[in-house]
Amino acid sequence: MTRRYSENIQEILNDFFFIQRGYLNGNHFVYRGDPPILIDTGYVADLNETENLIAALGVDLTHIGLIINTHCHCDHIGGNRHIQDMSGCETALHSIGKHFIDIRDDWSTWSRYYNQEAEFFQATYGLEDGEIVDIGPYRFEILHTPGHSADGIVLFNRQEKVLLSSDTLWENDVAAVTERIEGSRTVFSFIESLNSLQGLDVREVYPGHGRPFNDFAGAVGKSLTKLRKYLGDKAKLGNDLIKKIMVYTLLMRRKVQEDDLYQELMQTFWYPETVDLYFQGEYRRKYIQTIGELLDKKVIYRKDGFLYPGVKA
Repeated sequence: MTRRYSENIQEILNDFFFIQRGYLNGNHFVYRGDPPILIDTGYVADLNETENLIAALGVDLTHIGLIINTHCHCDHIGGNRHIQDMSGCETALHSIGKHFIDIRDDWSTWSRYYNQEAEFFQATYGLEDGEIVDIGPYRFEILHTPGHSADGIVLFNRQEKVLLSSDTLWENDVAAVTERIEGSRTVFSFIESLNSLQGLDVREVYPGHGRPFNDFAGAVGKSLTKLRKYLGDKAKLGNDLIKKIMVYTLLMRRKVQEDDLYQELMQTFWYPETVDLYFQGEYRRKYIQTIGELLDKKVIYRKDGFLYPGVKA
């Protein structure tokens, strides 16, 4: 039975904790054993907060023995290099992601394309679909779920019926889909991955973003519906992608001078290409429209000429 330690921390199994972060900031997990094990490490900009949250569980980052990554995007691997330097820990991720890290591929990991901040680290183990990983006394099956990322995995504990769904399955939305990097069949891959999970007997889902939930079938159904809409309306895919990456940009930077943001976006790979691909090069119009929608939904706010992620306090 889960036990809530604080607003952000739940003990989902004995000595195995879920840490929920803010909107579009990667959640992660801590096994409080000997040695401790982490699953995902959040943004590098949030490393101090990450360390404080983990320390609240009595775990010292210098003692970490293993980091498991669900994929190699910056909001999931951002703390890896620093924690590895502190602890000398090993790391494990899907073999595709290990390859990207080994060859320092800053395109396939999204960092150069989206101008994201995440340092490369030493990848120790490559995981494969169907492999069993022991996290203390708990056995988790690795399931390869490409779509959002080529190396995406989920972890499933069949005995407890607990699914660590990362960015493969969220409660009410789908993670960013980047055809430019993942390829033109990426939506189909995402659909296939979700279909492959439907036969699992899941009691509780702990996603890579947002709160835990138990309506596994409902979440899969909503995700599949949205992805199929992407196939029928590419503009919807483009709109969702632009909004998510703008928010990621603010989360990584904490604040951005509003007068400079448009020109900064135009210097990236992702923004002009995305607008060219889905909106016929209407760069300024899409920028104004997207910022307006994010402000209206209170996903971002403006103050003294700057844009910030989150709701104004």
